[in-house]
Amino acid sequence: MRPDGLDHVTLRCRPQDLPAALRFYRDILGLAEGPRPDFDFPGAWLYAGGRAVVHLVGREGAAPPSGPAPGAAFEHIALRYRGLPAIRRSLRAHGLAFTEAPLPGMPIHQLFVTDPFGLRVELNFDMNDTANAG
Repeated sequence: MRPDGLDHVTLRCRPQDLPAALRFYRDILGLAEGPRPDFDFPGAWLYAGGRAVVHLVGREGAAPPSGPAPGAAFEHIALRYRGLPAIRRSLRAHGLAFTEAPLPGMPIHQLFVTDPFGLRVELNFDMNDTANAG
């Protein structure tokens, strides 16, 4: 048995923080809000390439599940993008600080930005794609 790929990440926050999450993931990072089951709690499913890749869940008492084990931590989520120059301009226009990290020996350029909850989000760009030049 082998997985077919990563399906989605779920970010849990307080219901009153959902607008900040939507502003970041939908309005700034460009994920599209789409169909979501009729749950009895607020939230949103955000899509990229026709797949719901980020699930936002609004729950009171949004404490994380128990864990992680000592010595382990959630590091970041990563999304693929095209249009590196435009993304840089957009992040700057929204006043978001980011760092850049080209991968040594690989045609991948990364931007790291922090979401409203302090989670790192990695934006990956294939530098063989002319849309990422500049």
